[in-house]
Amino acid sequence: MKPVPLLLLVPLAFASFGFSAMTPQQPSSAHVWRQSQNTTARGTPYTRFTLAGKFLKAPQGDVSNRPAFVLDCAPGSGTRKGKFAAANLLIGTAMKIDYVEPQEIHGTSYYPKISVRYRIDDAKEEAEKWSPGTDKTSATIPKDWLKKILRAHTVEITAEDDRGSQLEMQFDMPNSPPVEDACSVDNPKK
Repeated sequence: MKPVPLLLLVPLAFASFGFSAMTPQQPSSAHVWRQSQNTTARGTPYTRFTLAGKFLKAPQGDVSNRPAFVLDCAPGSGTRKGKFAAANLLIGTAMKIDYVEPQEIHGTSYYPKISVRYRIDDAKEEAEKWSPGTDKTSATIPKDWLKKILRAHTVEITAEDDRGSQLEMQFDMPNSPPVEDACSVDNPKK
């Protein structure tokens, strides 16, 4: 009789005792703020928080990335908390740009804006105009709007791509105390 290698007996022993050879399924990590430490081109450190969402109505063509909220914060020092730097909605496809007339006209300039409609939890849908990113595949999120969403459960955003097609995005919002603390989002400017 040939000897059986010990490695083959171990899985059989687990199966015969009713133990699962697989680890229990971990909760989905898609609905968490991912934190990373980065440095600007000038060497200034900052913390980036990223929350991935999903397309309810995706853009045409191949878009490999999901939409995401990205929040950058300057770190605090000593007893000082961190400070909000910027927030963006990354969409991954070119967005429709509207040129909006400023409230005070100084020449013939118009401001580029992305029209968005959003619904926070079960509240009434609202509309705003956000500034586009330099590549026009993202939008700058105003700080006051960010304060609204950090305590929400669900955020739905609708906008148009550069072809005029509707894009619908949804974000399931996790608890945000680490983000709020790191960025001092609720603190008024001094």
